[in-house]
Amino acid sequence: MRSSHPSERDPLEEIQLESNPVYDGVLLKVRRDRVSLPDGGESVREYITHPGAVVVVPVLPDGQLLFERQFRYPLRRAFLELPAGKIDSGEDLLDCAQRELREETGYIAGQWEYLGVMHPCIGYSDERIEIYLARELTHVGDALDDGEFLEILSFPVDEVIRAVAEGAITDGKTIAALFRALPALGLSIGAKSQD
Repeated sequence: MRSSHPSERDPLEEIQLESNPVYDGVLLKVRRDRVSLPDGGESVREYITHPGAVVVVPVLPDGQLLFERQFRYPLRRAFLELPAGKIDSGEDLLDCAQRELREETGYIAGQWEYLGVMHPCIGYSDERIEIYLARELTHVGDALDDGEFLEILSFPVDEVIRAVAEGAITDGKTIAALFRALPALGLSIGAKSQD
């Protein structure tokens, strides 16, 4: 893996020459930039700016993972995914994770662990998703947003890993968060949980 000193310029870096808004929506904003390429040429880059999000891997007292089933309009079907949501302007990352877990699933957690960050769509967006593991869950009742409809389900870790391998779980943030959570759960890729 290539690692460069922060003061070194990456030889692949593209330099922004001009930036213009194309679309300014409620959640997403589209920009079109003119850039200088590494060879001195120029090109255009269109991309979506996103406020960022969190995803939570909630572990129930029995070791099962808490999931939600939610209809996702762009793909016109329901998906199994981990609880997640957009970071509000100025919101602390952990506060956002706690809020989303409570609102969507009705659970609060007594123990939180930050697992890292993932970038789900690097070809066309600056979105980042911060990953948290939540343990010592207690159910206190959900507080869904208006117009939000979810089914809350739980599955053993083995079943979740199998669902990913078989293509039943295809949500990118869920797969990445699960991968990042496995070591914290005492597992590795290909290992089976001891339920």
